[in-house]
Amino acid sequence: MPLRQHVRYATTSDGARLAWAESGSGSTVVKAANWLTHLEYELQSPIWKHWIEFFSSRNRLVRYDERGCGMSSWQTGVLSLEQWSADLETVINAARPPGPVTLLGISQGAATCIHYALRHPDRVSKIILWGGYARGPYMRGTPAAEPVYRAMIEVARVEWASDNPTFRQMYTSRFIPGGTPEQLRWWNDLCRESTTGEVVASLFEARAMVDISAALSRLRIPTLVIHGRGDQVVPVDEGRRLASGIAGATYLELDSRNHVLLEAESAWLQFQESVRRFLHADESGVGTAFSALSSREREVLSGMSEGLSNARIAESLGISEKTVRNHASNLFDKLGIRSRAEAIVFARDHGFRRDRS
Repeated sequence: MPLRQHVRYATTSDGARLAWAESGSGSTVVKAANWLTHLEYELQSPIWKHWIEFFSSRNRLVRYDERGCGMSSWQTGVLSLEQWSADLETVINAARPPGPVTLLGISQGAATCIHYALRHPDRVSKIILWGGYARGPYMRGTPAAEPVYRAMIEVARVEWASDNPTFRQMYTSRFIPGGTPEQLRWWNDLCRESTTGEVVASLFEARAMVDISAALSRLRIPTLVIHGRGDQVVPVDEGRRLASGIAGATYLELDSRNHVLLEAESAWLQFQESVRRFLHADESGVGTAFSALSSREREVLSGMSEGLSNARIAESLGISEKTVRNHASNLFDKLGIRSRAEAIVFARDHGFRRDRS
């Protein structure tokens, strides 16, 4: 069955009209607005369709076009983190969730989610951040990068609506360097359809000045931070900085160069599994996180949790050390982790016991 959504409008305190949509059913996940969206085009998009289908499969997904883009008002007003957070609040109020929501922040949406959650901690149960950052490009202490960023702003201001897609391709190729010709063409077209060059320039300038770093330590909501190791839009160091500033945040790096994960890449499968565990652990029980492990893999994980070396685990189980390493590699893949240290932390945080099945 094709995915169906219902599009509605909400009006902000300064009179802007925000288009928002809902799809799926279950607990509410609200996606903060991110770069260049269009609620209707995305349903057939080779860039975003699989994201919408995934989050709508077991949840009620609420998403919206930010002011200046897509189906929302193209008059922006004053752009700031405070304004974006207030717009998110407007959409959540309009959606009327029955309880606390999970926030999904992609790229600049991460700072918006954090800002909102700090203001309304009772209305947020969990936060998922992909490709996010706490500091905009002008706040990262990299002055050599600023002239390039400013040049991109000026090109957008002047050439965004050009019939020649070369100028928009400059942006698209950074977001999905692993994209197919069809995906690149779709995003190039979306750029022109979703907003104007003046809005793009204003958005770029406002986001460059974002800095919520000092507030991260005050966040006390379960948070999952995931980042692509080769992200060309937001450096992976910014993802690491973001996660390290949030107490108790779970951090995962995926092997991807794309700022938006594409459906065909293996990192997308890892992303889905990690998000499923994070979202549904409470309702399905902690044992579910380990249900994919074989009995031997659980025994190896138990040995790791007890601080045993591979040699000691092999001796206790009566198998070779090479076999232990093979089991460890398999359980890492199944749990979406990359090291023994991550395995130990994951087991501890999810209440792992050897006799779980």
